[in-house]
Amino acid sequence: MKKEDILRNVAENIWEERGIAMSAENGGTSGGSQLNSDINVTPMVDIMLVLLIIFMVVTPLLQTGVNVAIPKGLNPDEQGDITNERAVVVSIPFAGSYFIGRDQVSKDDLVETIKNRMKLRRPDEPQAVYIRGGIGVPYGDVVDVINSVRNAGYQEIGLVAEKLKPNEQ
Repeated sequence: MKKEDILRNVAENIWEERGIAMSAENGGTSGGSQLNSDINVTPMVDIMLVLLIIFMVVTPLLQTGVNVAIPKGLNPDEQGDITNERAVVVSIPFAGSYFIGRDQVSKDDLVETIKNRMKLRRPDEPQAVYIRGGIGVPYGDVVDVINSVRNAGYQEIGLVAEKLKPNEQ
């Protein structure tokens, strides 16, 4: 083969490849059909619905502690530390029932459990124990928990209350 024949074959191959590429862009036909520029949102809607379901299932699991109907006040101080996962929160949902976090604890084991949980806190974090007493809990049970916290060697105690909304009384 001559040099001219080789160059002609290369040029023909290049033009043929360009023709194939152009027909692929036009939908695979050589007739030059129009490109479809519409956005298909169905896959996006499917993904958003799946994410919505996932969040609806997971959100209740993120709640820490035990459900307690706590008293409401006009101006309780907001403590950001109480939502910390290492925060020591003693909940008294009803008379004679004590929880630290989600774990039920007997009245006799409160002091030891509080000591163990407070050891998990870093020194730079507030060394406070929060008490969430239910509305119908006898005052004596709350005082017993306060005494247990003090017997554990901690003096910073926070009594948890919800803030009243403007339209509530």
